[in-house]
Amino acid sequence: MLRKPVTIFYILLIYALAELFWWGFLLVKTEPDRMKMILGEGSIFLLILIVGAVYFHSLLKKENAMHKQQRNFLLSVTHELKSPLSSIKLYLQTILKRDLEKEKRDQFIMSSIDDIGRLDDLVENMLLASKIENRSYTFPKEDIDFTGLLTSLVDRIKINVQGKRTIVTEIQSDIDLFGDRFSLGSMINNLLENAVKYSQENTRIFISLKIDTHIRLRICDEGCGIPETEHKKIFQKFYRSGNEMTRKTKGTGLGLFIVEQVVTNHNANISISNNLPQGTCFEIIF
Repeated sequence: MLRKPVTIFYILLIYALAELFWWGFLLVKTEPDRMKMILGEGSIFLLILIVGAVYFHSLLKKENAMHKQQRNFLLSVTHELKSPLSSIKLYLQTILKRDLEKEKRDQFIMSSIDDIGRLDDLVENMLLASKIENRSYTFPKEDIDFTGLLTSLVDRIKINVQGKRTIVTEIQSDIDLFGDRFSLGSMINNLLENAVKYSQENTRIFISLKIDTHIRLRICDEGCGIPETEHKKIFQKFYRSGNEMTRKTKGTGLGLFIVEQVVTNHNANISISNNLPQGTCFEIIF
């Protein structure tokens, strides 16, 4: 899409440089006593032209990267929507066409509800990310039972993993927090979903909530990990880590963007560390 304008720009740049050198050569030839002035002014013009070209090239690279991320996002969202919708359709068609036993029918219904939950989470993430970016979300804060909020989301993730991961918790009771329940719930849910998504079966996910001088939330997995060079990049909108495990995993690149925005709007800090021998730990300090 940007290839034609870029090509025209560089052709014009080469033409401008050629004209600059040609006219400089002619001026020096006709007025050799003014050579120092001509060379000085030409050098300044050349420097401005080169700086402008480098800056423009940098903007083009960023624009191309953003277009690529947006294309990947659209493909990911399409896949994320299509997969559960196809699954729900198949379950419902099977229930309608076959005389199933109650246990099997209930299993299909529960699976459909789980898929609807996935769709609901996806839509919530997209809406929240859009509102945050447009600064239309105000993060309405109140005193909330942070222990209860975390526990309810952990119980939900336990049901979703159904024994495929071992969930280990150390959650201190009666911890209250002044914050926005909805966005904090989205933040926790995104971190838990990532821990499940980027770890193999039969691994552990460790969740800790405690209070000393600060409230500390820690979520660790035993997954593929995140290279240190990408620790800052992963919070960018649409960005997804470039390792092989991540590329093969579903995602939209919105989860950690939302996490950082929620953390920032609650005057908290988030840090990433390696979970030895493998995996990633996210720690949020309020």
